[in-house]
Order: sequence, then structure tokens, then C-alpha cells
Amino acid sequence: MRRRSLLLAAVPAGLVTLAGCGDKSSSSSKASASPSASASVPPPKIVDGPLPAITAGTKFDEKPTVAKGSGDPSKNLAVKTVIAGSGKTVAENDFIQANYLGQIWSSAKVFDQSYDRTPLLMQLAAGSIIDGWRYGLAGRKAGSRVLMAVPPTWGYGSAGNSQAGIKGTDTLVFVVDILNAFNSTSSSTGKEVAQSDAALPKIGTNTDGKAPSIEIPKVDPPKTLVSNYVLEGDGAQVQSAQTVLCQFKGEVWDSGKVFEQTYESGRLAQFSIEQMQGVLKGLAQGITGKKVGSRIVVVTPPDLAYGNNPPSGGVVKKGSTLVFTVDILAAM
Repeated sequence: MRRRSLLLAAVPAGLVTLAGCGDKSSSSSKASASPSASASVPPPKIVDGPLPAITAGTKFDEKPTVAKGSGDPSKNLAVKTVIAGSGKTVAENDFIQANYLGQIWSSAKVFDQSYDRTPLLMQLAAGSIIDGWRYGLAGRKAGSRVLMAVPPTWGYGSAGNSQAGIKGTDTLVFVVDILNAFNSTSSSTGKEVAQSDAALPKIGTNTDGKAPSIEIPKVDPPKTLVSNYVLEGDGAQVQSAQTVLCQFKGEVWDSGKVFEQTYESGRLAQFSIEQMQGVLKGLAQGITGKKVGSRIVVVTPPDLAYGNNPPSGGVVKKGSTLVFTVDILAAM
């Protein structure tokens, strides 16, 4: 079983609202209360140090070894970019994919790290991640290694975290390698694949973060699930136990009406494949096995969509075949 990061406030709630209701604002994931002692703390003053040295594993995305803190840590949030990247600048509420190591200042005890697992995918938003990360990583670029010392106020508060052996007085030291960053303008980065079947929808290939067009042919829809590349990425294949971050748009085959989308809504969708199996099996099955970085078209027949039980009041009717265009941005 994959171990869950101690940094996250909660397992992402996912896109459980995908219900043809037409409410674009419902398409982002939500998370529960922050692990900090207070649900609302003042922004920290960010200072340069003091910070302990990285003594081994000094290259980007190499598992680091960090020295024990010397003397008393700052009561402010200490942040230093150790390796400067040249990628997208991270802003609050963006999603990042990162490897990290966390240890306690006073003992150098490592309480969590991802280098021996898979990179963490998380949103830098209040309630989704500890506040030290939310404030400390904003403004840094993808491709950067960031070293931070996080006082309790912007970490786990006075309660600490007993699971990790963190006391309410502990300052935490983190090394964070920002692998990638995503926001509402992110799109697939894959190579265009020919769309030659006239009996299937044709999907736009723009990569500007705007919604791709969906041209549905005036023929009967396929009776079985279709999942094809529009833009083929070069990332790993999505596994059924993973959580994905994506942009998507869904239309009804017969009417061409959009029933939900993230494009141009200011939000991204994050959900587990297992969770999506309970909402729209066809979409979950269509994404599974496809490469990260791709845009795909998924045509979901009624028995793998809503069948005879569509959401009330929406544009999806009984027996509707659904068409999705999905940009698979990341997976964890």
C-alpha cells in the first residue's frame, strides 16, 4: 500500500460532483481542515535563515542528507532557493509535483520523505498543505530546490503531529525539489496524433489552456468504450490505484451540449481513478493506461456513464452517450 504523505491535510475529495449539473465551479477538488493548530494564521515574515546545510545528495531531485540545526531556529519562516530552476513560477493555489524530505530541526530526525516513493502531487492552498509550504514555495520556479525551516505556527501548530513524532514546539526543516507546476492555464504537452476515424469526435489540439473544440459527427455513437490519443505525452501510464490531475470537458453526444468542464473555469480537477469508478466508470477506464502529458478523447456509452439514472435537471438524459476531452497533467 502506498504511504500517504504527512504533509497533506486530507486525501483529495476528488471530482465527486461530476454530475452534468453545469456548475463549473464544482470541478475542483476540496480538502478538509489544515493540520496546523489554527484554521487561519497570519502570513509569516520570510527570512533567509538560519538554515542547516545539505551535506549529501546535493543535486536536484537527489535524495538529500541535511545536517542538524545549529542553535535556535528563527521564529520566522526561513526559505532559501538552493538550486534555481527555470520553469513555471509557482503561485498560491497552483498544484505542484515535488519530491521532498522533512526532518526535525533539533534532532535531524527524518519524519517523512518521498524520494523512495513517488513524487507528491498537491495544491498550495489553505487547508490542503501546511502553511509553511503554501507561503514558502509561492514565487519559486519549477526545477528549483528549496530549503525551508518552518516554525510550529506554519507547520503543525502547538498540537504537533504524534504520528510523525513531531512536538508542538518543533521547527521543521524541508528540502523540496519542485518537479513541475500546474494551474488553470495548463494543457497537454503531447505530440499530435492523427484523428482519421470519421465516426468518432474530432478534438481540438490547442495547448493554450483554453477549451479544445469537440466536433461530434452526425452518426450513431459507438456501443463500446472508446479512448484514443489526441496529443500523446511521454509520461508514465496512469495506473488504476493513482490519483490524476487534469483538465477536461464533457459533452452529450446527441445534443453537443457541455455538461461540465474545467477549462477557463480557473480550476483543475483532481480525483482518484478508484473514486471515479464509482461516478463514471467509462471515464476512469478511459484514462487508465494512458500516458501522463496526453490529451485523450473518451466516448462513454450509457452503461459506463449514467445509464437510466442521469443527474436531475441537467443536460444529460437517460441513455446518453458522453464525450470527454481530457488533458492528463500529472498522476500520483
